[in-house]
Amino acid sequence: MPKNQRTTPLSVALLSLSVASGSALADDLTKTIEDALKIGRDGGIKIDTRYRYEYVNQDNVINTTTGRPLATAAQPKTANANTIRTRFGVLSPTYYGVQGYVEYEGTHALQSDYNNGRGNKPWYSVVADPGYNELNQLWLSYSGIPDTVIKGGRQRIKFDDDRFIGNVGWRQLETTFDSVLITNKSINHLVINVGYIGNVNSFTATTEHINAPILNLNYNLGDYGRMIGYGYWLGYTDMDTTARGGSTASKSSQTYGLRFINPDKPKKFFDHYSLLYTAEWSIQKDYLNSPVNYTANRFNVMGGFTAYNFSFQGAMEQLNGHGVNQAFQTPLGTNHAFQGWADLFLVTPKDGIRDVFGTVTGKFLENDSLVISGTFHAFSDDTGNINYGREWDFQVEQKFGKHYSILAKYAYFDNAGSRFGGNATDTQRIWVQGNISF
Repeated sequence: MPKNQRTTPLSVALLSLSVASGSALADDLTKTIEDALKIGRDGGIKIDTRYRYEYVNQDNVINTTTGRPLATAAQPKTANANTIRTRFGVLSPTYYGVQGYVEYEGTHALQSDYNNGRGNKPWYSVVADPGYNELNQLWLSYSGIPDTVIKGGRQRIKFDDDRFIGNVGWRQLETTFDSVLITNKSINHLVINVGYIGNVNSFTATTEHINAPILNLNYNLGDYGRMIGYGYWLGYTDMDTTARGGSTASKSSQTYGLRFINPDKPKKFFDHYSLLYTAEWSIQKDYLNSPVNYTANRFNVMGGFTAYNFSFQGAMEQLNGHGVNQAFQTPLGTNHAFQGWADLFLVTPKDGIRDVFGTVTGKFLENDSLVISGTFHAFSDDTGNINYGREWDFQVEQKFGKHYSILAKYAYFDNAGSRFGGNATDTQRIWVQGNISF
């Protein structure tokens, strides 16, 4: 016994020393890589590699003509996608206010037992990650005008929560825009973004031609939050390749809205608590060559609070619909982040959708490096009279410093006896992912 009492602390000390040494070596290596990738004062080489395994199992797929499930033999096969995404970019130092960036992006399928969303292997469930190599970004910016940045070329654009304009960053290939964007901060507390989009380079490696002026105004109200106003005029010049609602007509639309949200860092009360809130209204109408005249509203409200390392949110998002080609759509948004990770409502059904959901998130370990979240969704049409189904989503992400992370994610959609259309598909998705980014 005395021998064990002497050796146990020594073993623990040696183990702690080896872990600390290994951590120090890793930190030293990371710092060496960071320094090697720098170019001048604010330029550098950008490297991002992401491996992902995605599993999709679906049954009870509905025949939209009969309203009944497809025959067993016609049900989609389980998808297994092993993919790796690589980005390599070079950011120049700023010279007399001018800076440039060029970035390659490529996805390689290590296992391709899936429908990649472009028509191949339709007997599998969809994993929208086609193998493809592309010029992801190529832009020049000018910051020589006080409080103003002008950026032109192929670029990533993200506004607010990415609901209307986003890069669909969850997918292996992202969406980028051939566009001009002007950002001005000359008025205190106000950020003005005004721009024009000419092409949309989508996450499925397709290009959509569009004439789209965009406007986003973000006013900081201090401890009260932010007030955001926006207008997006999406004039598509191609036919609608999504064939939404069975139509092949153009999906052009104009959207206006107001959004009020809590501050980026909500004010604390009783030391460990803070309030979370969102109130948003949007209106969408036909635009240019849209096939029908329509007006549809969107409502988005959320209330919640943080307590210690946890946050609790209850919310409702509703996108109204009044028939084929008359539903509120967000074709340039990061739609995977909304209405469930099973991706059954990327396009709003013709009767609209109401998503009532609650989310619990916990942050753990040093610097909140481990984040665990769970969400429950209840879906219906915009009146609440037609049940669409329900969904459970869970995610665990562990970050190791600024550059490394691993993630596991799960989504399960249950149609709960719904027969409203092709979306009523029992779906289970599982993701395992690792990421290195410099």
